[in-house]
Amino acid sequence: MSVADTIREKLTSRFEPLRLGIIDESHRHAGHAGARPEGETHFAVTIVSAAFAGQSRVARQRLVYQTVAEELATRIHALSLTTLTPEEDTG
Repeated sequence: MSVADTIREKLTSRFEPLRLGIIDESHRHAGHAGARPEGETHFAVTIVSAAFAGQSRVARQRLVYQTVAEELATRIHALSLTTLTPEEDTG
């Protein structure tokens, strides 16, 4: 399973998102620390979930980081997050 698929599966299972976008940005980091030639090291994630209601931006991000902690420790070098409630989603 690809890293992106693993991220999608874990976030979907935990947060039941209304919208989930995962973009592999590894190509933008070629030659940088943590980059691998095969990619799948740098991701941008946008997730919209009611589970974030009442949570600060930092608390939301911590929940996501906890959910993909294994991948962050082994396969993901960088993870950019946008975490929104359905009421905050304009996209």
